[in-house]
Amino acid sequence: MKNNTILEYISNVLEQMPADWLNLTTHRLDIYDESQAKAEFTSNFAQLAAQANASADKLAELPTAYDYIRLGHPLSCILEWATAQINQVLANQVISFSSSTIGIQAILRSNKIRGIQTRILHTGDLPSSLDISRLRKVYGYTFETQQKNAESSTDAFEGSTILVEEKAHICKFEQEANIDFYINYKDDLGSILLSYSEENDVYISEIQHVRRRETIAMTPINCLAVLKQLVGQTASIENEAVKADSAQTVKETIQSITDTTAKPLIASSGLSIQYAIMMGLVEHAQVQHPGKAIRFIVPTNCYGGTNDQARRVAEAIENVAVLDLHVDGGSDMVQSIDKLLNQLATEDAIPYIIAEIPTNPRVEVPDLNGLRDTLAKARKTPSGATAIDPVFILDQTFCPNINFLGEGQILSSVRSISYASGSKFPSAGQCTAGYCVANQKASALITAIETHLNLCDNQATAHQMDILAKQLPTMLQRIKDAYTNTRAFVRFIEETLPEANINFVSEELAEQGFTPSVFSMDLPTKGSTPEERETYKRSLNLKLINMMITEIPAESKFCVSYGQLKGCYWTVPATSTQGTTKEGDKDYIVRVSVSPNLDFEKHKSVFQRFVQSL
Repeated sequence: MKNNTILEYISNVLEQMPADWLNLTTHRLDIYDESQAKAEFTSNFAQLAAQANASADKLAELPTAYDYIRLGHPLSCILEWATAQINQVLANQVISFSSSTIGIQAILRSNKIRGIQTRILHTGDLPSSLDISRLRKVYGYTFETQQKNAESSTDAFEGSTILVEEKAHICKFEQEANIDFYINYKDDLGSILLSYSEENDVYISEIQHVRRRETIAMTPINCLAVLKQLVGQTASIENEAVKADSAQTVKETIQSITDTTAKPLIASSGLSIQYAIMMGLVEHAQVQHPGKAIRFIVPTNCYGGTNDQARRVAEAIENVAVLDLHVDGGSDMVQSIDKLLNQLATEDAIPYIIAEIPTNPRVEVPDLNGLRDTLAKARKTPSGATAIDPVFILDQTFCPNINFLGEGQILSSVRSISYASGSKFPSAGQCTAGYCVANQKASALITAIETHLNLCDNQATAHQMDILAKQLPTMLQRIKDAYTNTRAFVRFIEETLPEANINFVSEELAEQGFTPSVFSMDLPTKGSTPEERETYKRSLNLKLINMMITEIPAESKFCVSYGQLKGCYWTVPATSTQGTTKEGDKDYIVRVSVSPNLDFEKHKSVFQRFVQSL
């Protein structure tokens, strides 16, 4: 297609696109094929482009591009497709980021693992947040930087050469000899990485994986701004003054909810803040305890992104490893932690523990007094010295209303950091931003964490801050209302299908404040062998989900999120949130998330008919 034809088509698409493309954060899994992530959407979109068909109906029928918006979404796919078209490369050779620096780091990471040298060329300034010294000392990346005259040619280099340029129009690239990767960035938008050579395809999946685990795609509103600019329309860029006002509201609200005084950190996503936490703690350990082993203790069946990211950090950083933590399904979190901390004391290693409370997807809460005592227990190394005390990193996305860290609370006496995914309750599903806070004993760690959040340019965007400022103040009430509906649904299922094994908090725990709006259940099964029973149960899972999303399409959705404003989300953790978890630790059960606003009678009616069909 000619460039003017492409731009005319994109202009028509922007006029007709579904509102959800701009406002939705989680997509339907029933029209999503993970093995074809982005490719299926892009292929179908290209067919519409070839027909010059930009009708709203056809655009709305396009398959889900990614299951999570932070990985990519319709507008990021269209931006990458359009950029590829005008620069005459394949769509998979273009990757957009909300961060201006993470594309550089993705290539550095790949080359470190391969033992390949990297040269970073720049015609102007490198992104201001790119901390060259830390990338070498903490991350262990080997590279050289070199100012490039825009008019001069580039000599050959034994390794990978990246050309980094700040541009007003970040979709426009110019191919040069001896350049392997091009990164255009603009601080208030993000960056676009492009490779002209298909020989670099080996890097593409690895760069995409960095976007999947350590950062996010360029946000929908920023993609829209870039696309408008590309087709010659007026594009509004995020207002930093608005961000400053919203940021103050967000920080004050988080401090109030969590009863903490240390500075909250707001990131572009839950995994973005988790990556900053991990890398900040790695540097803190390297400085305070040089040469000692660093160990991240991670639940075996927790969210796949957490599991995968931890192992990716361990793979890339010397002296870091991951230890498995068994937390539910018959294992006791407190006993498992005690055993591992005793082991690490004998090794004089540095323990960092990541855990979800309640656990996912079994929704279990450990003995909190026992947890506190185990974390606070003084242990000795073989030399008789006091072992390094752990840092407890709490993912409380399920229950961000619980005060764990305030003075006098259950985790106030041990070094603790809490974080939450903002795509759930904090934003009511309207953006991906996540945040973290620290108690007084861990407050000194916030500076190190913030350093790496800034280095990765993974701070929340202005628009994300604006959304959080509007939604966070109502979060506690929404959690309360959603729990009320969830408890009612659980009671109905217990009465209607007593053979189902439901995983949900007890009413005693709810009185203590544990009021999640998520529960999971093992449906009754049958068969003469374990294999037959498992196969039957898995088919029953999908039968229930398909009935719900087919008969209540306006509310029930095959989706992985929760904390939404309305409706009911259904998923099977083993095939979604536990995607990268080891097979033996996955849960092939139904997980249900209920909102404060849904047609409860309709949901009961459909579930009743499901039971009658058994």
